[in-house]
Amino acid sequence: MPNIQYFLGGNTPAGFYSLYHQLSDPTRMRALYIIKGGPGSGKSTLMRRVERHAQAAGLETEQVLCSGDPDSLDALILPQLSAALVDGTAPHVVEPKCPGVVERYIDLSSFYDRSGLQPLKQDILTATAEYQSHYKRVYRCLGAAGELRRDMNELLDGEQVQQRLAKRAAGIISRELKQPCRGEGRASQRFISAVTHKGAFTLWDTVSAQADRVYELADNHGLAHHLLNPILTAALAAGHDAVACPDPMAPDRLAHLIFPRLSLAFVTSTQEDPWPHHAYRRLRLDAMADADAYRLNRPRMRFTRRVASALLDEGIADLTQAKTAHDRLEQLYNPYVNFDGVSELADRLADQVLALKDE
Repeated sequence: MPNIQYFLGGNTPAGFYSLYHQLSDPTRMRALYIIKGGPGSGKSTLMRRVERHAQAAGLETEQVLCSGDPDSLDALILPQLSAALVDGTAPHVVEPKCPGVVERYIDLSSFYDRSGLQPLKQDILTATAEYQSHYKRVYRCLGAAGELRRDMNELLDGEQVQQRLAKRAAGIISRELKQPCRGEGRASQRFISAVTHKGAFTLWDTVSAQADRVYELADNHGLAHHLLNPILTAALAAGHDAVACPDPMAPDRLAHLIFPRLSLAFVTSTQEDPWPHHAYRRLRLDAMADADAYRLNRPRMRFTRRVASALLDEGIADLTQAKTAHDRLEQLYNPYVNFDGVSELADRLADQVLALKDE
């Protein structure tokens, strides 16, 4: 089975940026199970158990990782069944659009031992407040880093640069999108890059699992969006489905594109997070930046890059502290959760989900 993982939420300069609403699209989904339950209640455990049942039945799965803790699952997608399970608690609250038909709630709070948890109330409130306070600082740091990155981008991203990138995009479109499909293509938005307590990184294996031909866009100045956006527009008009991946530090801009059915992808490769494999083609977008502006502003660019990097590191440090506080919360709850009951529920839920194959 290919190893396909995404993020549907991102820690960004604007705060938590959610793409989870896509899972509650009744035109695409047949079944969405919205899981409710507090810290340590077994949400991720339940999804992983259902995933094992699905894989044993020969189904493909897509893991949606938590951007705060990428070792934890926030959702499980079963594309062949048009079904998904999702952690519906804050900050990625999912509201049903067709309840009882598409969406169903799974309540894990019944597996808490309430009497055992009562004496821990103050400890739970303290750990929760600490966890939330760290995230406030995370977003302040990312917000400041994002403004500095935007400042650098605006120095080099002039009209002539955009015209050069549009011309290069036109050449790629004529070469790679020769054969249109019927109808209009559909785009799914997914993050494959994220700022986490483990640092800022990209799920490169997700690209490799879906594309043999990968264009590496060497871009340290935030220019890739102007190449990727016209490619995405042309591909959708030609009937090709796409996975459009925003930049977590500028979620209104594209960082990567994947066309699974074409086995084609375009990835932004930076000094900090380079594409680790052989590229089908490598485009040096840095060379298309405004050379005069770069030369005139080199000292300012160096300073801005250094400060933005330091602010990003500070944000990641606070994500680490937030993870520690959340771990403490889970440690408080875990002894008072009936995990056998969670596992039995997961098995029953897996039977329901797999029955969709026969409907």
